[in-house]
Amino acid sequence: MTAEVAIDKPVLRLARAAALAVAALVAAPAALADDAATWLNRAAQAARQLNYVGTILYQHGGHVETSRLIHLNDNGAEFEKLVNLDGPAREVIRSQGEVRCYYPDAKVVRIEPRTFRNAFPSLSPQQQKALGEYYAFRKAEAGRVAGLDAQAWVFEPKDGLRYGHKFWSDVATGLLLKARIIDERGEVVEQFAFTDLAIGGRIDREMVRPSWPPAPTDWVVRAAGPGDVELRDTGWGIARPPPGFSKIVEGFRALRGKKQPVAHLVYSDGLVAVSVFIENVGSAPHPTGLTQHGGTNIFVRQFDDHLVTVLGEAPAAAMRQFAASVTRR
Repeated sequence: MTAEVAIDKPVLRLARAAALAVAALVAAPAALADDAATWLNRAAQAARQLNYVGTILYQHGGHVETSRLIHLNDNGAEFEKLVNLDGPAREVIRSQGEVRCYYPDAKVVRIEPRTFRNAFPSLSPQQQKALGEYYAFRKAEAGRVAGLDAQAWVFEPKDGLRYGHKFWSDVATGLLLKARIIDERGEVVEQFAFTDLAIGGRIDREMVRPSWPPAPTDWVVRAAGPGDVELRDTGWGIARPPPGFSKIVEGFRALRGKKQPVAHLVYSDGLVAVSVFIENVGSAPHPTGLTQHGGTNIFVRQFDDHLVTVLGEAPAAAMRQFAASVTRR
């Protein structure tokens, strides 16, 4: 399960990195400086309201992917098309209500709700406070990204249980141009950046339409349920989550290859999210330990007849603390 959970939708991470970062940061607390709040709101509005076309370079570990992204705001309605430029052919179409992922080599189209835009803006006051308590925010250097004048901003962790984050935004529009995740050794473990970008040009609906019919007749169509998560009490909890992390989602999630939904808890410190999966596997032993995919650490432990999988863009110490703190309620 662990590899599937971590890299189930690698192509989505290219564009979602920008969207999630902006969505998470727009809820920043008043404890941050006024200029930070102004920038955060400006970046969020730019990501939603502007028309833009560009090439995105996404790096995690030793792996590099490039994609072409087209974003259209048509009188308030958002549309996006993301086309993979290397590796297996993949195309992602985002409209107001859903995401369609086309895999032409396998003749598969996967349909799922478009939920990532509003995953974090409804942060609780405790999560908002955590940003100021556990990260130091500062304005960094000016520079250029994709030929545009950019200003860098940094969230530096105050403990060893979270990564650092650095963002570059376009000076003229506020659009997020580049983002880095920096580990506890100061090394970049994950990064996305526009390598070329045109903002504000004319984009029509035809440019964001899929290259294939919505449901090709000879393709397999896999439709996900609403969020793929049934929100209810799972009977599980985290007795001692790392400081600053609070629960934002609890329920049962359907995973491919699993006969039964697994318990799924999501915790956030206001900037990143950590998922905890708990599934009944019986008494048979399973592989456990730590693995890493780019900036995502995955820690697996066996707890009686259950397998606990924790994953998130946070240091291994945080993953271990989550896993060790899983308890039945």
